[in-house]
Amino acid sequence: MKPIGSQCRHYWLLQDMAKATQVDLARAFREGRISTQEWAGMVGRCRACSWPDGCQSWLRATPGPRHIPSRCCNRARLALLKIEEELDCT
Repeated sequence: MKPIGSQCRHYWLLQDMAKATQVDLARAFREGRISTQEWAGMVGRCRACSWPDGCQSWLRATPGPRHIPSRCCNRARLALLKIEEELDCT
């Protein structure tokens, strides 16, 4: 079984992925669209992901807003949060 990555590294990878794809996790949390448990679950999924080095390379590759990569294990949730933000579903 593959060991999971460090909580700190993956917290920041998730934050960087959200920022790169124009998803505001802090706003979603403040507005009640994600709970503390859900945010922790997203970090947990990231920690168990097999693509952290590729993710980090992807994040560094091109500045500016991008689409959420298919390899991201939080892709579906980030995409939904992005849609909610675009529709301003508060």
